[in-house]
Amino acid sequence: MKKIYLSILSLFLTAQFAFSQTEYYFPGEKFDPEIPSPEEFLGYPIGDWHTRYDLIVKYYEKLDELSDLVKLETIGYTHEHRPKVILTIANESNMANLEAIRQTQVQLADPTQPKPNVSQMPSIVHLGYGVHGNEPSSAEAALLTAYWIVAGQSELAQRVREESVVLIDPTLNPDGRDRHSLWANSNKGFPPVADPLDREHNEAWPGGRTNHYWYDLNRDWLPLAHPESQTKVQWYHQWYPNVTTDFHEMGTNSTYFFEPTKPYGSENPVVPRKNYDEINPIFANYFAKYMDEIGSLYWTKEVFDNSYPGYGSTYPDIHGGLGLVFETASSRGHLQASQRGDISFAFTIRNHVVNSLATLEAAIDNREYMHDYLREFFETAVAEGRKDPAKNYVFGDEYDESRNRLFVQFLLDHQIDVYENNADLRVGNNTFKKGKSWVVPTAQPQYRMVRTMFEYVKEFADSVFYDASAWTMAAAYGMPFAAAPSAQSGVEVKEVAKPVFEFPEGKAYAYLIDWSDYFAPKALYELQKAGIHVEVVNRPFQSQTQEGAVDFAAGTIMIPMGFQKIKDTELIDQLKNIANKNQQKVYKVETGLNLSGIDLGSNSVGAVQQPKVIMLVGPGVSSYEAGEIWHLLDSKVGMPITKVNTDDFGRVNLFDYNTLILASGNYNSLSNSAVEHLKDWIQRGGTVVSLKSASLWLNRQGITNESAVELEEKAEPESLPFASSRDFEGAKAVGGSIYMAELDLTHPIAYGYQMKNIPVYRNSNIFIQPSKNKYLTPIRYTENPHLGGYISDQNLEKLKQSASVLISPSGRGRVVHFFDNPNFRGAWFGTNKLFLNAIFFGNQMD
Repeated sequence: MKKIYLSILSLFLTAQFAFSQTEYYFPGEKFDPEIPSPEEFLGYPIGDWHTRYDLIVKYYEKLDELSDLVKLETIGYTHEHRPKVILTIANESNMANLEAIRQTQVQLADPTQPKPNVSQMPSIVHLGYGVHGNEPSSAEAALLTAYWIVAGQSELAQRVREESVVLIDPTLNPDGRDRHSLWANSNKGFPPVADPLDREHNEAWPGGRTNHYWYDLNRDWLPLAHPESQTKVQWYHQWYPNVTTDFHEMGTNSTYFFEPTKPYGSENPVVPRKNYDEINPIFANYFAKYMDEIGSLYWTKEVFDNSYPGYGSTYPDIHGGLGLVFETASSRGHLQASQRGDISFAFTIRNHVVNSLATLEAAIDNREYMHDYLREFFETAVAEGRKDPAKNYVFGDEYDESRNRLFVQFLLDHQIDVYENNADLRVGNNTFKKGKSWVVPTAQPQYRMVRTMFEYVKEFADSVFYDASAWTMAAAYGMPFAAAPSAQSGVEVKEVAKPVFEFPEGKAYAYLIDWSDYFAPKALYELQKAGIHVEVVNRPFQSQTQEGAVDFAAGTIMIPMGFQKIKDTELIDQLKNIANKNQQKVYKVETGLNLSGIDLGSNSVGAVQQPKVIMLVGPGVSSYEAGEIWHLLDSKVGMPITKVNTDDFGRVNLFDYNTLILASGNYNSLSNSAVEHLKDWIQRGGTVVSLKSASLWLNRQGITNESAVELEEKAEPESLPFASSRDFEGAKAVGGSIYMAELDLTHPIAYGYQMKNIPVYRNSNIFIQPSKNKYLTPIRYTENPHLGGYISDQNLEKLKQSASVLISPSGRGRVVHFFDNPNFRGAWFGTNKLFLNAIFFGNQMD
């Protein structure tokens, strides 16, 4: 009898609490009793726990099971194999005609097609949540918003179902979300602890913001380095939503932000002014109305960069929709003290819920207007492209077929029209050969994305940047390119085919592989892993091959048949398989006596040691840079890398490795004995690859002895208004910009490069003088290096006098310093090989 009583009481209390929850989030709303609320499904009120991603998906599966208004689809998987899902909600009529609606929307975005009648077209609204895993309120809001749309009985809920197709992505970053959810739930107090110093509010490194590889996915809509973004952007182009949301969290002492962002200074230069001046203010009135009703404080038009195209709130702006960023004060857990009192998780969730509803109301009220704008956006894009004096961009790297393919595929992934180049063409100092170059016309619907890929921007309305100030993707890929009005377009490229090379038959003295191709390092590592001895030829030469006389550059990989521990037949099978898998052309030579240059047994030929790489990670280390390095070696080379926390470095025997990587960071936590061990290891032949501030730390430890660039500082005003401090000081930063550097093509760091000049990406204010040894600064900046992005005059002068890469010898070892970021956001394919050369050929740099 007691069990029955307790069960009844439990049900009663659960129902009462669910009711109070519903009233908190949706005051006055009635719901379809056949549809369970998230609280009823999960067994706890929303805001009481951080909901695991699998439970979010299961709730959506339940909605799909119970309602004809709902369709759940999986569009891809994360690195950790969590499903990426989209929940579609519409009335029964629209659900029955969903594919026809989608095709009509795509037709509307294609100015070459007749414009559909938009008077009855539903609004296409994409509610996107949770790109940052430790900004968890948005995914909880995604649960509640889906419930309201499906089960709500108010006039507005019915209108939303009738007049729109709602596409919900509950969490763009499931891996990061679950990492943070586990942390917050595991450290929750009973009662909750509001003290900001409590462990719950201070995640362990690297935190849940990022994905598996510690990347910020809110920067990846442009680079498409990760499957979460790749599948999302592919899906996006199947719908071209009229409105896309992007929900975030900010500091606990803040209030709530919604667009418009800061006029001009925070806006993307290719987006039509109509988006910023007309559409954003229309929608802002809805957000203000909803926030006024619940009494939440908010603000607009300050900071929050909206210029970088890789944001989830900016990419839609460049595709004829309205991208909207929202930021709420964060509880960073379940309850946290703020200047306005304790901020609860439920409070942050409610802010996002009401703005989700406000977005839906604004979208259906302005349904035809936004459809007309979508067509107008792409029509004006084509018209502006016809007027662009560039007319065409031509690009292509004569020596690196894999990087060419990667860039062409990248453009196609962004729906940019690409054509084969019909004839050899010379533009300025660049020659573009037929068959190895391509043409992108400006007169196309994706003209604004074409500008994003090929334009350098140097002039800005503001000098303070929340993020990168340059994003020219052709430069990121290290792709020679030029405006070419006279270029002749050939066949349109629809897909990128991989080349097939014939493996040379017959007995060989040695096999050669050109190091120019992007995937040559991957092939090299796989050869080494297979037990094949590999050497590198450190000077140029010409050999007689199966294709006649061929010139080879320094850095060419040689597999000598006389120094192998495996049988010839096994080696050839392995080599053939590895070369084919990585699209590498293999040359056969029958003698070590070359036609010109050094011979294959020269003292300028040396064994390539198989990399054994260790990287320090943990508190004080840039998780972004460490993640970029980890991702590069994993995904582009297939090379395992040992990641060791700085706290555990005392347990490391560095002599088990030959390369140590130090991403930007502060390594002051290392003990004196650990530093001495590091010094001894380098002296005995170890290679350190060091980035930016890590190099400053090495200098402070006396491991290196390099000097900073020092200029006479310009006199500053003795007094300035307090309100100007952010702008005045912020203008001194190098927030992410692109520069032209000059390579020493004879140095191992430059192996695989055929052109002397290369664009590099810099996002630091660290300026170090070239080495006192005239041979050890293999990469310097050109006389006029600034290509794109913001830099102050003072910093530009320092840059001109500084090194991009320099080598610090120490005993039999060395430190390779990178003062730019060769792996930035997984997008800088053009400079990746510089970094990989430091790993593979560090011992060749003495």
